[in-house]
Amino acid sequence: MTHPHQRLLIVDFGSPVTQLVARRLRELNVYCEIHPCNLVDDAFVQGFSPRAVILSDGPDSVARADSPQPPAALWRLGVPVLGIGYGGQAMLAALGGEIAAGGPQGESQAAALELSAPLDLLDGWFADGAETVWTAPGDRVARLPDGFAVHAEAPDLPQAVTADAARRLYAVQFHPEMHQTPHGQRIFANFTRIAGFAGDWTMAAYREDIVADIRAQVGDGRVLLALSGGVDSSVSALLLHEAVGERLTCVLVDHGLMRQNEADQVTEIFRRNYNLPLTRIDAGDRFLAALAGVDDPETKRKTIGRLFIEIFEEEAKKTGGAEFLGQGTIYPDVIESVSIPGQPQATIKSHHNVGGLPEKMGMKLVEPLRALFKDEVRALGRELGLPEAFVGRHPFPGPGLAVRCPGEVTRAKLDILRAVDAVYLDQIRKHGLYDDIWQAFAAILPMRTVGVTGESRTYEHAVSLRAILSVDGMTAQVYPFSHDFLHETMTRIIAEVPGVNRVFYDVTSKPPGTIELE
Repeated sequence: MTHPHQRLLIVDFGSPVTQLVARRLRELNVYCEIHPCNLVDDAFVQGFSPRAVILSDGPDSVARADSPQPPAALWRLGVPVLGIGYGGQAMLAALGGEIAAGGPQGESQAAALELSAPLDLLDGWFADGAETVWTAPGDRVARLPDGFAVHAEAPDLPQAVTADAARRLYAVQFHPEMHQTPHGQRIFANFTRIAGFAGDWTMAAYREDIVADIRAQVGDGRVLLALSGGVDSSVSALLLHEAVGERLTCVLVDHGLMRQNEADQVTEIFRRNYNLPLTRIDAGDRFLAALAGVDDPETKRKTIGRLFIEIFEEEAKKTGGAEFLGQGTIYPDVIESVSIPGQPQATIKSHHNVGGLPEKMGMKLVEPLRALFKDEVRALGRELGLPEAFVGRHPFPGPGLAVRCPGEVTRAKLDILRAVDAVYLDQIRKHGLYDDIWQAFAAILPMRTVGVTGESRTYEHAVSLRAILSVDGMTAQVYPFSHDFLHETMTRIIAEVPGVNRVFYDVTSKPPGTIELE
């Protein structure tokens, strides 16, 4: 996206919570982008022209000879740089300091910092004495570079905050982005103020910018939009229609992996609310045939991505040769599909509309939401006047129920999963919990278990239920259902859905888990 907003560059060294840094900045109306450290060299930095830079934490050790390093061009830009954890130590080492190996990284823990010397980055801190921060034992700073001084410390963290204030270079050995550092957002507010950010990143401004970008990209061409009825594709539809008008055609591909009656509901609701061309394609048999015998999650996603493109290329020929394909790709899709070589997390997963796309396509992509987190998409939807029924709808993955069916996807398993999911969501709505939960869904597990129905032994499927609280899908916590709710829901599922005799509730947060099972 080309836009006039000031940009902040986040160099990602492989931390699982780097996305939280971006979220904290977006909350301050500051536009930022995350780029993996292996792709950020001197030329990239010069081309990106950031107003400020943040170096993320990471799992490596700066004391290791071949550890990833920030590009030397950073220190010649003259812009503020904030290093967090590994990123801070990498900056100190690059500028002449020394980092001593501290052994394997221990469990994260709280620390109480005391102010050593005033610093603009710490404005608003220490008003009530010590500040609680979240940190992990590991390598330590053995010697600071010339020009750096200690500004905050703790007994076990003697260089918690160090800085060369004259050059606006800062290193913190804790996580200001995590909620366990209660006043961490103040660090980011101070840093962006020091850098002179205007805080002009709003959805109203984004709408204006992206519509102009779409018009410049598409010109007089035609666009097909992959419409699912979720908030991402619905917002994309309104933006694309605003940009290109009648040269947009929305296409709903029913790939046989949607929820119960979902294709019918989306078609009816969208046609009733919006005067946009909408074509529905029933392709369930085609997708299920291609997925037969496939149990690897990455292969599933890539197969689904390939089939989507094939269908849209076929449809493009029918609609006068549309050369552009619109998708509701959002920023978490992009982040999770990028890998950092040598880092433990590698690629989290290939999203079917990012890493799952074939290398050669006959259509050019238009992705108006590619720079946005989920909560920003919802805010943009409200800016566009999208009904709350769309804006507040729980997210649903592009690959559909395939990623909620670990192992081989079969029609019989999908039928069971749809029925379980319908009961579960009905329970959530009956109890008035739908709007309190960010996402809820059922999954069918790749196992069967022994049970008893009446006086007979059964050997049937096991299912899991998941409900999470989140803002943007990058991190998530389990929703705390009452035991009574879970028991009532389990009872209904087993009574109403043949083929199921065991129900689990998934209490895994993200991280370490992902939201979907695959």
